[in-house]
Amino acid sequence: MWGFPYFLKSALLGVALAMDAFSVSLANGLAERQMKARKGVAIAGTFAFFQALMPLIGWFFVHTAVTYFKAVQPFIPWAALLLLGAIGGKMIFDGAKTTECEVTRVTGVGGILVQGIATSIDALSTGFTIASYDFPHALVSALVIAAVTFFMCGAGVAIGTKFGKCFQGKATLVGGIILIAIGIEVFLKGIL
Repeated sequence: MWGFPYFLKSALLGVALAMDAFSVSLANGLAERQMKARKGVAIAGTFAFFQALMPLIGWFFVHTAVTYFKAVQPFIPWAALLLLGAIGGKMIFDGAKTTECEVTRVTGVGGILVQGIATSIDALSTGFTIASYDFPHALVSALVIAAVTFFMCGAGVAIGTKFGKCFQGKATLVGGIILIAIGIEVFLKGIL
């Protein structure tokens, strides 16, 4: 299970889940054009931490439910499809209706924490996606998601501070498409 497909799936999950965080990081860079590198690293680190934590929390709840209630297992592919499809669909809808930059000013540690939690709530549903993993595989997958998120958010802050362009809607669209594709893949794998 440690092969290339496992790491690719984890990286794609990371890209999909990090799109919201990337958009917020970009907006933070737009709002604070003179941001110090240390603050940009703190933003990327915060988002990466929550993007790793939420799938593990979701995995714990789903894994516990599957372990103790085997009757739940046939519904996991359906739940993954519905949750990832709904979240992905909302991301596509939000990305498509975004016509101009909506800049969110970063106020400090509290603001960054709130952004980190808000952008990672959808990652809870990833627990359904990785429910078949044992804990070491779930942990490594979460760490891959965190690494991808960290680099994407760092890039988002840098792009925002350097160029000031509005890429938020496009990033959200791509993230939504990837989440829906992963939901379909999990569903088909679960029912076939």
